[in-house]
Amino acid sequence: MDLQLTIRRGAERLAAAGIASCHTDAELLAAHAWGLSRAQLQLQALSGTGAHPADPQQTRFWELIEERARRVPLQHITGFAPFRWLELRVGPGVFVPRPETETVVELALQHLRTLHSEGVRAPRVVDLGTGSGAIAASIALEFPNAEVHAVELSAEAAAWAQLNFQRLPATASKVTLHQCDLRDFPQQWSQDPAGGGSSFDVVVSNPPYIPPHMVPVEQEVRDHDPEIALYGGGPEGLELPAAVVSAAVTVLAPGGRLILEHAEVQAEAVAGLCRAEPALTSVQSHQDLTGRQRATSARVRSTSEPAA
Repeated sequence: MDLQLTIRRGAERLAAAGIASCHTDAELLAAHAWGLSRAQLQLQALSGTGAHPADPQQTRFWELIEERARRVPLQHITGFAPFRWLELRVGPGVFVPRPETETVVELALQHLRTLHSEGVRAPRVVDLGTGSGAIAASIALEFPNAEVHAVELSAEAAAWAQLNFQRLPATASKVTLHQCDLRDFPQQWSQDPAGGGSSFDVVVSNPPYIPPHMVPVEQEVRDHDPEIALYGGGPEGLELPAAVVSAAVTVLAPGGRLILEHAEVQAEAVAGLCRAEPALTSVQSHQDLTGRQRATSARVRSTSEPAA
């Protein structure tokens, strides 16, 4: 059986299990089994390379296909999740980063570039609820002049984040991980000798925000993403997003920026949380790549700005 046919039959098995991305997943699992990049695999498949049933890679491929058919997340099987320019290590106990969060990173980077043009050479950034470290690691890689901090409560997720921070190239910023509840971070930071109570220029966060009654339909999310990373608390899932807004008001310097991810249906409510804080102004909703209102930003008023 040639490799192309093997992949096609693997995709058929995944399609029968209800997996929409069946062909892509089959290709990625084959690449993982044969130890190739996806591009290398596609070249071999197009060249008609054989895949003998007795090959250990063939056996491994079908084991991976069956694991994926049981709706184990693809990223848990391969151990990696692509995110912007990174290949993040992920697995059980940590939320798998999603493409929409890349928009949140870009918003943070846009503000950092503005600060740089204004002469701020070493802006300070904190990612509240870092999970796998996707946001913090991306900022550290793409804006190496920043001083980056990451906050995570879950010990399992913090371990994955630390692994991803350690895998950053030497050209990236060092990321300092704080294992604590994001609601406790402002007080801990004020007492941290390393920070000396100084303020941040950017607070960015993709906190848990799912309401308790909205159990995810997608089996991979429902059964494998940790509940601590999904449910935001309170009847509308807004308890932790509200805590992020409150923390941002405490730790941001005048002129500092808050950037917060949320569900599309929560855009108006999150904007309301920001507007309810007298210290915040310039509240704005932002669309992800599919045109959905998935993030909100706000700015801390300068000392000379009157409250609205």
